[in-house]
Amino acid sequence: MPILPLRHSAAPRGVRAVARAVLSRFGRGRVGGARLRGLGAAVALIGAGMALGSCGQGVQTGAGFGTVAGPTIDPAGVVAVALLVPSGSGRSGDLQIAAALENAARLAIADLGAVAQIELSVHPTAGTAASAAAAAQAAVDQGARLILGPVYAAESTAAGAAVADEGITVLSFSNNPSAAGGNVVVLGQTFAGTAERLARHLAATATGPVVLAHPLTEDGEAARAAVVAATGRARVALVATEPYAFSHEGVAAAVPRIAEQVRQSGARALILTDDSAGALPILSQMLLEAGVDPAMVRMVGLKRWDVPSETLRLPGIQGGWFALPDPDLTAAFGARYAEAYGRAPHPIAGLAYDGIAAVGGLIGQGRSDALTRAALGQGTGFAGVNGIFRILPDGTTERGLAVVEVATGRAEIVDPAPRSFAGAGL
Repeated sequence: MPILPLRHSAAPRGVRAVARAVLSRFGRGRVGGARLRGLGAAVALIGAGMALGSCGQGVQTGAGFGTVAGPTIDPAGVVAVALLVPSGSGRSGDLQIAAALENAARLAIADLGAVAQIELSVHPTAGTAASAAAAAQAAVDQGARLILGPVYAAESTAAGAAVADEGITVLSFSNNPSAAGGNVVVLGQTFAGTAERLARHLAATATGPVVLAHPLTEDGEAARAAVVAATGRARVALVATEPYAFSHEGVAAAVPRIAEQVRQSGARALILTDDSAGALPILSQMLLEAGVDPAMVRMVGLKRWDVPSETLRLPGIQGGWFALPDPDLTAAFGARYAEAYGRAPHPIAGLAYDGIAAVGGLIGQGRSDALTRAALGQGTGFAGVNGIFRILPDGTTERGLAVVEVATGRAEIVDPAPRSFAGAGL
C-alpha cells in the first residue's frame, strides 16, 4: 500500500476542540523558550505527546533507569530517526500496518513543525527477527540515533540486541512485555496496564468478589497472571480462576464449571480475557444459556470489546465493562489522520505518532539527552494522541485508560481516562 501524500491543511474542528481543552487543563507551555502559537503547535504539544511536566516544571530524569546511556544530540540540529515496519512479509495486513505507521510518523513530524527537526528513514523488516536486527543495524550505520518500531515482540528483541552496544533506544510498537527491558521500550498497551485499570475500578465501585475465565494459551496465561497481580494489589477478591481449552469443545466443557463457580462463590463480576477474535462470542452466549445473567454478574473484558463494533451487540456482555484509550483524544487523532490521508488510522498508528512526538517534545526543550531511556522515562509522562502515557523502569508503558460500559451497540464512559498521572492512582 503506497504512502498517501500528506495534505498540509488546518486540523479539523474536533482536533481544535480537544487541543483547546487539554491546553486549558495543562497550561499553554513553551517549547525551546518560545511560546507555542497556532493550532498546529497546540496539536504538536498536546495531541502529539509533549512532556506533561514541561509547563513550568523540571523534567525528572528517569529514576530506576540507572546510568544515562545513549547518544547525545544537538537539539538545534537534524535528528535522524529510523522507522522499522513489517512490510516485505507477504502478509497484506502487515502492508496496511506499515503504511499507517509511516503515515502517522510523518504526520507527527509535520505537526511538530519547527519544534524539532526530525529526519525519518523507513526500513522494512519482513516481520522477522533476523530482518529486524539487520534493518536496525543498517539504520544505525546510516546515522539513525533512535529506532522507532518494529511491531512484533521477537523483532523488537532482536533489533534491540543488534544496537544495544551503541546505546540506541528502540521504541517498539509491541504490547508484549517480554520484549521490554534494557534499550527496548514497549509502547503498546499491556495486559498488566489494562488489568490494573479495571481492578482499580472494580475496587472503587465495590464490585466483588470476581471470577476469572481464560484460555489455555500463551496469551491467556499472560492475561491470567496480569489479572491475579492487579486484583491482589487492588484488594479485589478473586475467588476462582477457570481455564478452558481454546476450542469449541474446550469452551463448551468449561462453561458449566465457570457457571458453577459464579453461583457457588456469589461472584458479582466475571473477568473474560478473550475478544471477538477469540472465544468471546461463543463463550458469552454459552454462559448466558447456562444461567449467568449479565444483569446480575458484571462481565469485565481484558481486551477491547468494540473491535469490531458489532461485538458490542453480543447479548451476553451487555452492561459489561472494558478499558480503552481516551475516546475524545482518539477521535481527534482519527479526524486529524483522516484529514491528512483520507482514511481512518490503523489502531496502532497512534503509537508511531506518540513516539515521534514524545521525542520531538524533549528535543524542543533543548535536551541533548532527549533520545536516552532516562529522558524518555521522565515520571510526569506525556500527553499522547490516545491519552496520557509514561515509560516505566521495566521498559513497558503505562497508559491512562477510560472504563466504558457496553450498552446495546454503544460503549458509554463510566470512568473517564485521566488527563494527568498526578492523583490518578496510576
